[in-house]
Amino acid sequence: MPAKIIDGKIIAADLRARVAGEVARVSRDHGLVPGLAVVLVGNDPASEVYVRNKAKQTEAAGMASFEHKLAADTPQKDLLTLIAKLNADTNVHGILVQLPLPTGLDTQTVINAIDPAKDVDGLHPINAGRLATGLPALTPCTPLGCIILAKTVHDSLEGMNAVIVGRSNLVGRPLVQLLLNENATVTIAHSRTRDLADICKRADLLLAAVGKPEMIKASWIKPGATVIDVGINRIPGADGKNKLVGDVAYQEALEVAGAITPVPGGVGQMTVACLLVNTLRAACALKGIAAPGV
Repeated sequence: MPAKIIDGKIIAADLRARVAGEVARVSRDHGLVPGLAVVLVGNDPASEVYVRNKAKQTEAAGMASFEHKLAADTPQKDLLTLIAKLNADTNVHGILVQLPLPTGLDTQTVINAIDPAKDVDGLHPINAGRLATGLPALTPCTPLGCIILAKTVHDSLEGMNAVIVGRSNLVGRPLVQLLLNENATVTIAHSRTRDLADICKRADLLLAAVGKPEMIKASWIKPGATVIDVGINRIPGADGKNKLVGDVAYQEALEVAGAITPVPGGVGQMTVACLLVNTLRAACALKGIAAPGV
């Protein structure tokens, strides 16, 4: 039987609707309108599309959207000055600097400059450290989305053998902590792991975030396993145009997995929805009101 397809579009739309409901409630009851500031440096086409999408969905949820577009040759000190202003702006509850940054800007210095309470990307060392020690923290959006997707298939992830392929600060490492919080048994692997295929095949829950197109084959997947594919890779299509594929060989994996996310239409849909969740949570925390019900 072919795998159940985990439809990120439907799940993300439901999450955005629940966020919008909570935004309306805190606005009505507390006079709070959550505000998200997105900073785009340079004119990378993919980043520009992504930023436009974030602004559209932020406004659709009833939040305030603040966009700051800077030239690619903006000096780092000017970017840091802008971040300091956003840190001090009481109308801004979430700050996201779109990555990657142009050459000449130090990514970690920029991330470190963001107020951890407004760090809705969850990349500040304080948030990463809080997450690693089991404390409440703003969490990177993509891993948060992965957990939500997995829990649409399984009521509980407790005791599951989870394997993550990929160890980035944005996805792989925070996923370890989130899965441990769910009481899963976690293995983190990567492109240099020995016997990678055998390790993947032991997974009840396989999360692919290695950034290599269709690297994970059907023969690597335990029959009936849940597969969450984080990869977004552009490869030449049969018609000469580029097409998007994940890190998993999707068509063949459909015949083995119990459930799987497609690319596109899976994890990517959840990332912006979880950004809205983080912005709402940050706004409530900064206002000193109870955490929202999302």
